Order: sequence, then structure tokens, then C-alpha cells
Amino acid sequence: MITAIISVLRAAVRAGSPLLIGTLGEIYTERSGILNLGVEGVMLMGAVTAFAVTQTTSSIAVGVLAAIIVGGLMGLLHAFMSVSLKVNQYVAGLSLVMIGSGVSSLIGLDYIGIRGKTVKPVFLGFDIMVYVFIALAMVLWFILYRTRYGIEIRSVGENPAAADAMGINVNKTRYFCTVFGGALVGLAGAYLSTAYLSSWTDNMTNGRGWIILALTIFASWDPRGAILGAWIFGGVEALQYRLQPLGISPSFLGMLPFILTIIILVVSGKLSKGNRGPPEALGKPYRRGER
Repeated sequence: MITAIISVLRAAVRAGSPLLIGTLGEIYTERSGILNLGVEGVMLMGAVTAFAVTQTTSSIAVGVLAAIIVGGLMGLLHAFMSVSLKVNQYVAGLSLVMIGSGVSSLIGLDYIGIRGKTVKPVFLGFDIMVYVFIALAMVLWFILYRTRYGIEIRSVGENPAAADAMGINVNKTRYFCTVFGGALVGLAGAYLSTAYLSSWTDNMTNGRGWIILALTIFASWDPRGAILGAWIFGGVEALQYRLQPLGISPSFLGMLPFILTIIILVVSGKLSKGNRGPPEALGKPYRRGER
């Protein structure tokens, strides 16, 4: 019994790792006031880039770095549309989903069915990236809540006009957080294809990008909360494979993460009462001089 519980917990941590790092990226993006609904597309691009580059160079490190760069570039595109052009952020984000889905499918055609290199476990059955993600969550929490730059980020997300009046460059801060967030989401995709699944299949994110958006709400835009939330969702995913032998429909089991996502979205308003809610200026373009 204890062995089975430990096995499920270990699987939950591994399955939750790409969700964790992706949620950290989205938290920083949204904390600056920019909503990026394109997480699914950015993850797909990160996954296919990491896998393709790793296969070409025989280096996982190079593949992961390439995925981070691609994710950052997609974040830059979203920042350009949302901050500079001030287009509707919902539309801008959804366009990234379509771009990522289409381009990743095209690039990945030659890699379907190929077993790739994988990140090896280093301690307690976990690879080094799992520990890096957890440590990064704590570092990003410290930056966000214990440093001046974190205060600036939160100020820009809550009241950009007041932040601007204090001399904070609103556009620069939003650009940085959106690019940084995109880079972390690209890293989440890289983890899927080089560590968790070690392969490439079309649309392999399987809705994880949308789950990350829900996890951001679940975590109350706090990097520490992202750890617990990611492991909970990872546990639900891990249980799918262990419940199938009991005769439960695979289709129903596949719905479990999304059922949990819907529940979180439905009750998010109640959960935020008295707690930390979304940034006040989330999704709103900033135009100097406007009230």
C-alpha cells in the first residue's frame, strides 16, 4: 500500500512539473497586466523545438535552450501585439494557439514515432529539471514579493497609471514579463518532449496549456501556490493510468483534468474573496493619460 502511494506521488510530481514551470511563466505575465491565452500554442512550439533540436544536435541542453528561445520569441510577439499595438489580448493569445498548433504539426511530421533522448533521474527517481523547477518557484516568489522589482511588476499589473507616475516604465515591464513568461512556457513544452514523454506526437500538450491558465487562478497568482496546484493536477493525470485496469472508461478518465479545471474556474470567484485576486489591470491595455 505504501509503495503504491509513493508511486502515485512520484508520478504526480513528474506529471505536474511541466504544469508548474508553465504556470510560473503565466503568473509573471499576468502579474504585469498581460493576459496570454496562447499558452497551449507556445508549449507546442517549445515541445517540437526541443525534440527536433535534440535529435539534430544529440544534446538535450541545446534542445531545451532552443525551446526557451522560441517561447521567448512567441512571448515577444504577444507583447508586441498587446503592449505596442494594443490589440485585444484575448484575440492575440488565441492567434498564438493557432500559430503554435499549425507550425508545430508541420515541423513535427518527420519526428512522429521516434524515441528521443531523455533526461536521466538524479535523485529519488526525479530528473534535475524537477528540482530546478521547484527551486525556481521559490526564487520567483521571493523576487515578486520581497524585491523592489517585484513591487514594480505588481504595481504595473494593479494600477499602471500610478506606476507610470512613480517613474516605472510600464511598457518595458510588461514586455519583459511577457517574454520571460513565454520562455518558461517554452521550457514547459521542452520538458514534455525531452523528459516526461521523451517523444513527439501531434498536439502532445493535450490541453495542458489551458490547464495552466486555470492553475494560475488556483494559485492566486502566487508562485508558491503553483507548486501545490501543479502536483494536484499531476496526481489526477497519474491516477488515470492506475484506474484504467479497474474497468473505468479511458474517455472518462481523460476528462478528469478538465473537469477539475472547470470546477476551479467556477469556484474561483468564491475562492478569491478575502484572498489575493487577479491583477486589477489584467487584460487592459495602458494608454498614458487615459482614465
